[in-house]
Amino acid sequence: MKLSFSRSSILTALAIAILLAALPSAIARLVRTGDPYLLTQRFFEDMFARLSGVGRLRFILQPVAALLVGTRDGIKDSRGGCPPFLAGLVSHRALRTELIRSAFASVRDLVAIAIILDVISQFLIFQEVHPGAALVLGPLLITVPYSISRALANRIARRRGQQAPVIRPG
Repeated sequence: MKLSFSRSSILTALAIAILLAALPSAIARLVRTGDPYLLTQRFFEDMFARLSGVGRLRFILQPVAALLVGTRDGIKDSRGGCPPFLAGLVSHRALRTELIRSAFASVRDLVAIAIILDVISQFLIFQEVHPGAALVLGPLLITVPYSISRALANRIARRRGQQAPVIRPG
């Protein structure tokens, strides 16, 4: 029997394994200190430390990658006659599941990589790992720029498609 694994499934499994490995120490730290870390003052202070630390380049590269993927998907949506992504999620109940599915398929690798990189940077900068923070920050760096760029690219592509063709004198 031959097993085959896609790159996406390997990245997802790796991200999950890393988070699960970090969970016992995070739980022990929570029990010992009573500090949930996530969304506390220390969490936000550490966020600024990450901007200047070892993994700071990812705060540029990951959102840029998400912007590019979102732009590609927004143009695809426009060609397919779909509404802009965010508007479709909010107001087109029939399309909501398909939009979420396509978004997840597009960004799952980026989100897995973002989570893995966040865990690595936490360990390198703070010598400890907060799995909850990785689950918030990693996906946030991807989903926000992706959603906005997908919606805007769709709107821009639609407007360009509705313009009358330019006839050049020949």
